[in-house]
Amino acid sequence: MSDIDMPHWKRNVALFLTGQTVSLLGSMLVMFAVMWHLTIETRSGAVLMMSIVFGMLPQAFMSIFGGVWADRHSRKLLIMGADTTIAVVTLGLALLMLSGVDDLWVIYLALAVRSVFAGIQTPAVGAMIPQITPADQLMRVNGMFQSIQSGMMLLAPALAAVVYASFDIVAVFFVDAATALIGVGMLAMVTVPRLVRSDAENGPVSYFGDLVAGVRYIGSNAPVKWLVALFALVMFLVGAPSYLTPLMVTRTFGDEVWKLTANELFWGGGMLLGGLLMASFGPRIKRRVRLMVGAVLLTGVLVAGLGVSTNMWVFFGLGLLIGIMFSALNTPAFTIIQERVEPEMQGRVFGFVGIVMTVAMPLSMVVFGPLADRYSVQTLLVLAGILLVVVLGAILALPAARRSLAQVDTAPEPAGETAAETGADGDATGGPIGDTVAETVGETVDATAAPGPERR
Repeated sequence: MSDIDMPHWKRNVALFLTGQTVSLLGSMLVMFAVMWHLTIETRSGAVLMMSIVFGMLPQAFMSIFGGVWADRHSRKLLIMGADTTIAVVTLGLALLMLSGVDDLWVIYLALAVRSVFAGIQTPAVGAMIPQITPADQLMRVNGMFQSIQSGMMLLAPALAAVVYASFDIVAVFFVDAATALIGVGMLAMVTVPRLVRSDAENGPVSYFGDLVAGVRYIGSNAPVKWLVALFALVMFLVGAPSYLTPLMVTRTFGDEVWKLTANELFWGGGMLLGGLLMASFGPRIKRRVRLMVGAVLLTGVLVAGLGVSTNMWVFFGLGLLIGIMFSALNTPAFTIIQERVEPEMQGRVFGFVGIVMTVAMPLSMVVFGPLADRYSVQTLLVLAGILLVVVLGAILALPAARRSLAQVDTAPEPAGETAAETGADGDATGGPIGDTVAETVGETVDATAAPGPERR
């Protein structure tokens, strides 16, 4: 769709992003406050581990069903319903704790319920953005959303500390309930076009049929499979290093609080800056896969660089660059999915992506975390960086991977282009253009795969 088809898209996107920003801020306040509360009250690593399990695994499981619901029902109502339920659960938790019920199981239960509804909300958010955004503005809007999420990661810890220190965790829960309801109110004012499913003419499809169709679609859509593989690769090999960098800071540069804070600020600032760059210059980038491949390769080099850094400010600077590279991977990947996947399948695809993103990072920590007690963090960072480059090179060495990624490398041509400009069959990813992209991606592999081991 173009700007003409969506005359009020700027208003809708502004309302949507503002509402999600307010809601996201409240959720992050709870995340940090609960982590600090459990740490202070229990001083138990096992308790923190359980909070992560209850706070993340239900979302991964629920994303399977949330993706199907996002394709069967109103995405706007799903987001509003999930946010409202999360607000009610959080408010209930606050009232229980005010009455003196502060057992761990209460907090675990609240975290699990919040995680379940996050699994419903997240696929619907990813799938709704292209419903209210013109196709040629998707990269810009995704970049803005990435910047908002990164900005909240910078603001939320400071604000949570102020509220938690000045009052208590119950006050944080009340703030979260209020922000969720504000987000729901703003989303209610967004006009969302009705989604017409192409398979509706064949009669109603069962829920299980939708679930199976989603799995088959992802399995048969080679470009989506390889994009998800890139996501999983980066999340697994960058997830643990990002968690381990505070450990390296304390072991190598000192355990002063300001140094740990600076480390987080540089990483978060990099993702914020990367999102802003994607919002500003992303729409001009026509070769999205090349951008993603370059970002992953540079990330591998930078992660390895973290491991050999002896200067603290160089170490922080590398973290900043890694944050930028993450945005350069994340933003075009989401844009490609929104552009290339049929609207009625996007909920299920984003549900699957949500599972990968939710599971890969904790799994990474399970693997790399214990190793950090046996080996130096520097060694693990260098190993992760080298593995990232080597595995990426191995993926791109596969002809099937190169061909599949080449199909979605070129940004879709604007409406109205002639058949001669988009290929003989009218497909912007086929014909001579597709062949050229395949050759270019192949050249990227030839130029980078061999020296990969010598180079986060």
